[in-house]
Amino acid sequence: MATILITGMAGGLAQRVARCLLEEGHEVVGVDYRPVPPLSGPLSAIRIYRANYNKTIIEDLFRHHVPAEVLHLGRVGNLKESLGKRFDLNVVGTQKIMNLCLQHHVRTLVVLSTFHIYGAHPANHIPISEEEPLRAGTEFPQIADAIQLDNMATSWVWRHPEVRIVVLRPTNVVGPNIYNTMSQFLRLRRVPHLLGFNPMMQFIHEEDMASAILAARAVAGRGIFNVAGMGSVPWRTALALAGAKTFPLPSTLVRAYLRVTAAFPEYLINFFKYPCIISDRAFREAFRWQPRVSLTDTLWSTVAEARARQNPSAAGSVSCG
Repeated sequence: MATILITGMAGGLAQRVARCLLEEGHEVVGVDYRPVPPLSGPLSAIRIYRANYNKTIIEDLFRHHVPAEVLHLGRVGNLKESLGKRFDLNVVGTQKIMNLCLQHHVRTLVVLSTFHIYGAHPANHIPISEEEPLRAGTEFPQIADAIQLDNMATSWVWRHPEVRIVVLRPTNVVGPNIYNTMSQFLRLRRVPHLLGFNPMMQFIHEEDMASAILAARAVAGRGIFNVAGMGSVPWRTALALAGAKTFPLPSTLVRAYLRVTAAFPEYLINFFKYPCIISDRAFREAFRWQPRVSLTDTLWSTVAEARARQNPSAAGSVSCG
């Protein structure tokens, strides 16, 4: 069995992937720039390191454990981190990890990117394929480091055939153990919708995203691939499925709302105006993969615990079908 290095080990997605790999008998080594709380059960077998991805401790980790595969799931999307720190982690750190993969003859590298790099724009094709231009950076420099990470990993796919590289661009990843911006936004008691807009949205459950990552590492194939869950839904319908109370917010007040609440980064405003629907047909065909969690279950499982806290008397009264 293989030794597999996973970055982003403090996150729920990385931990779900690690649990599956341990069940298959692999040795898992985890690293994150954030502190990782003590893990229990099977996850307690993981060797955990705290390190920035661009520091020398990463070199020591590769030398000591000699991973056969690397799952780079640690892209930093938290805009509370400074721009310089995000650049060091996402761009410089990813470059260092890829160089170490070459140096230590890693056979498979999976890099987790994001569909946000396409940007939400009225001129986007529907659905968006992997060949479409990346529009996000033209208006919002906050996403520039994610675009640079993706561009760098994409160029390495073909420049370094000695490492099988798979770059994944998933849609909104949500679920009960995910604490990214979209999951936290859906858990709010009152979630706004932009007045006059109701774009189509996609979501993928953490369980399906984990299975997609596992398929990417296990099935022969390389390249850049979108990943999506089951179907798409208008934003206000998504809020209804998530049991959220909603209210209209005029576009002129969005920035004021964000200053008060910090509910989501400014670059996401357009995603609540215009659709950004991706096609993951190429991934499904190349890796023989299909999502299994319904859209209703995906959304409700993400918010169920929050809704129970917000309305204890109604806990357990909502059925997902």
